[in-house]
Amino acid sequence: MKKLNKINGTIGEIDAETYLKDNGYVIVATNYRNRLGEIDIIAKDKNVLVFVEVKSRATLAYGRPCEAVDFRKQQKIRKVAELYLVTTKNYYADVRFDVIEILGAEINHVENAF
Repeated sequence: MKKLNKINGTIGEIDAETYLKDNGYVIVATNYRNRLGEIDIIAKDKNVLVFVEVKSRATLAYGRPCEAVDFRKQQKIRKVAELYLVTTKNYYADVRFDVIEILGAEINHVENAF
């Protein structure tokens, strides 16, 4: 089951990346990792640097995918993003945190999710 979830997650991230590109975003990095954690996608939306968390589910049995991005997960993503900004010297970048939830074939992009 764990392997299947990883495969579904990878497919979801590819779908999210395609969705973002189709909507005019420029992909800066995918699966960015530093010592604090990982961010699924970092993209540019005009002059805004967007940190995107992708959540995929096949059904609603465990709730909407975006519900899995709880406060603890949000804090972790913020810390990873902060270290990214420092290490890339983007001290004054405009930033946004989005969630893309994929439920079957449906893609829901939540801008400014947190």
